[in-house]
Amino acid sequence: MTTLLRRLGVYLLTAWVAITVNFLLPRLMPGNPVEILIGKIQGRVTPQIVHAFERQFGVGLHQSLWSQYVHYWSQLFHLNLGFSISLSAPVSSVLKQSVPWTVGLIGVSTVVSFILGTIIGTYLGWRRGTVFDAVLPVATFLQAVPYFFFGTVLLLVFASHLRWFPELGAYSQSLNPGWHWSFVASVLRYGQLPAITVVISSIAGWIMGMRNMMVTTVGEDFVLMAVAKGLPKRKVIAYAARNAVLPSISNFSLAMGLLVSGALLVELVFNYPGVGDLLLTAVQNEDYPLLQGIFLVITFTVLSANLLADLAYLALDPRIRRQA
Repeated sequence: MTTLLRRLGVYLLTAWVAITVNFLLPRLMPGNPVEILIGKIQGRVTPQIVHAFERQFGVGLHQSLWSQYVHYWSQLFHLNLGFSISLSAPVSSVLKQSVPWTVGLIGVSTVVSFILGTIIGTYLGWRRGTVFDAVLPVATFLQAVPYFFFGTVLLLVFASHLRWFPELGAYSQSLNPGWHWSFVASVLRYGQLPAITVVISSIAGWIMGMRNMMVTTVGEDFVLMAVAKGLPKRKVIAYAARNAVLPSISNFSLAMGLLVSGALLVELVFNYPGVGDLLLTAVQNEDYPLLQGIFLVITFTVLSANLLADLAYLALDPRIRRQA
């Protein structure tokens, strides 16, 4: 319990630093960000919008930096992340619409590839030196193929040529979004090819990592002792895999942190609405409020993934619990 509380304290400190940096960046930039944003929306600016920008960036308010900082935290607690220039909508509303798409596609696909890669890597590590090692060259090749290239090939072959999958988008434009079966079925069908792209492109890394760790673990004394005592093979494999999977859990938390960068490539290829596409829009339009909101989403995604990895370590490794 002490170890968990100490880790939570570290993550809270990290979150505070990230939010503080997010607050300071626009204020440390040269020039006047408000004038830049107003210049981008010529003819569409009201005094209320100008005042909102000034409050967000602390320009022309004659407030101390500390007062602006306190106000910034107050806005965060009310989930007010500012106003997006490029999309003419509150940042919180824009993220509320985009984040579920990315989590549903990239997040679920990453979890599936991790589980499948771990299972396959465990089996290959246990049955090393057999015909099943022929999977390794294929896995190595797939690991070297970029997301966007592999997705483009699948899109051309299976969507444009064979017509097995829809080509672009997240759902049929003839449907009204909502929690009804027609829309859900359309989302699942349009998400199949992007999900397959993510799973196939990323599963190779999990297979290789788990297979190598499994080969090392199988040679350890505790595994040899378990085999010598005549334990069932299934229990021995599970016992070895429990120790071999620990490095993969750390890599999984890092992979979840890179979720947005992977989402950018996949969503661009398949014209999928999500945080990746939103990030590109924000960068192209110098939309500072939207960039700040996406930065916070990335930060808390990384922190949450690392916290879950720490909990998994405590659950799987009794040595950490005893040390705590």
